[in-house]
Amino acid sequence: MIQVSVSSEISSVCPNFVGACVEAQVVNTPYSDRLWHAIHEVEERLRQELTTESVKSLPSIAATRAVYKLCGKDPSRYRPASEQLIRRMLQGKELYQIDTLVDLVNLASIAYGYSIGGFDADKFVGPELVLGVGKEGEPYEGIGRGPLNIAGLPVYRDAQGGVGTPTSDHERTKMTLGTTHLVVLINGYDGNEERVRANAEYIQKLLIDYAQSDGGTITLYR
Repeated sequence: MIQVSVSSEISSVCPNFVGACVEAQVVNTPYSDRLWHAIHEVEERLRQELTTESVKSLPSIAATRAVYKLCGKDPSRYRPASEQLIRRMLQGKELYQIDTLVDLVNLASIAYGYSIGGFDADKFVGPELVLGVGKEGEPYEGIGRGPLNIAGLPVYRDAQGGVGTPTSDHERTKMTLGTTHLVVLINGYDGNEERVRANAEYIQKLLIDYAQSDGGTITLYR
């Protein structure tokens, strides 16, 4: 089981941070029509409730943006992934369709507003992940983005280096169709433990419904 801890760099700027780790055995598929029906239902609801301006005020997103500023990053230039996804949807654009696991994690993110990382856990180096802050010049290749300047971004690191930020996860540990050991990390910079846990339980349900999983385990960390 993967162990996740939070460094003093993060706890000093966000003492109320609470994260959730969902770890599960899964079967990925290229596409799930049932899942996309569920995605479109959530899209339609949020289009009625939000605008591209009001999305920044959602507590889960506002708290993440505030931590970016405290760590030295411009959240309007390096938007949290949840904000990127919801803004895209509110602009009338389709969410990117990648594969069932990626699409499922994106659904969980837009439904609750938390930036969520999904990883192939068999690609981690070592048994532990630590949430810290990116350094100047630290190498990092964002999925589909190429080299990403993560200085001032919250970043999860394994024994080899960065694997995930709230803006983009790393190519090295990304999910693929061959992924069977999944780790999903929910970043609750708003400190709302009840909502973070609810998001984790929602992910478990999605994994059961669409990824031939028993839902795995949930571990909260601070």
